[in-house]
Amino acid sequence: MAVNTGHPMSGADVPAGRVVLGREAAVATVLLEHPGRLNAITIAMWRALENAFRGFSADASLRCVVVRGAGGQFAAGADIREFPQARADIEGVTAYHRDVIAPALDAVGACMHPVVAAIEGVCVGGGLEIASRCDLRIAARGARFGAPINRLGFPMAPDEMRGLLDLAGHAATLEILLEGRVFDADEAMAKGLLTRVVDDEAFDEALQGAVARIVAGAPLAARLNKRIAVQLRRAEPASFSDAQWREFFSYAHNGDHRRGIQAFLDGQDPVFTGD
Repeated sequence: MAVNTGHPMSGADVPAGRVVLGREAAVATVLLEHPGRLNAITIAMWRALENAFRGFSADASLRCVVVRGAGGQFAAGADIREFPQARADIEGVTAYHRDVIAPALDAVGACMHPVVAAIEGVCVGGGLEIASRCDLRIAARGARFGAPINRLGFPMAPDEMRGLLDLAGHAATLEILLEGRVFDADEAMAKGLLTRVVDDEAFDEALQGAVARIVAGAPLAARLNKRIAVQLRRAEPASFSDAQWREFFSYAHNGDHRRGIQAFLDGQDPVFTGD
């Protein structure tokens, strides 16, 4: 399904970008597509991304979402050609970052299903911010990363910096922002920004393998793992309420839990149904 997200600016000829949604069985795909612009993300694309992920979180039949860019490039950040109009004053800057980008990133991060960023080519600025909100980030060795916004004269907004801080920590995040340097996938892996780096020719196979393993797992367990990981970043288990503990261990009555145990005891591969 293609979501046409062209957002021409008044008096300017801005080529349309779009977010293309697809689905195969229990796997949804999100394709960032902006020809000739290294998939630079327009305002309308940010909004389409938010809407897509809100919809995914309402669809319990999904088990995995894959985000990637068209043409062998992930995304070259926000479309700067929109800035003179969209970010012309403090009100515009505030609205752009708090009402457009932040909700889109929050929707990606809050998706109840596992989200995999499939990274090839350039992944900088807003592209890196999107990838940082995914659960897994698998990159081709030829990919390039960074946030060279110091050369544009503005800092990274707090809602956008949060994902980098969670992955790379204080020191590496400041290095990325203060130097504005573009670096390779091996360095991104060393900084904690990536889950896995694979040779370019093995990229598709590695991606398909990761998705297949996610889909083969119990979906409720995956969702609970995501939720608990977020909670543990904010509080120690000792601070959990009895209701929170009971909600977590409610999977004991889940059919997939029983199926997984029985399949192990029978020496078979489990087949999970999501109930």
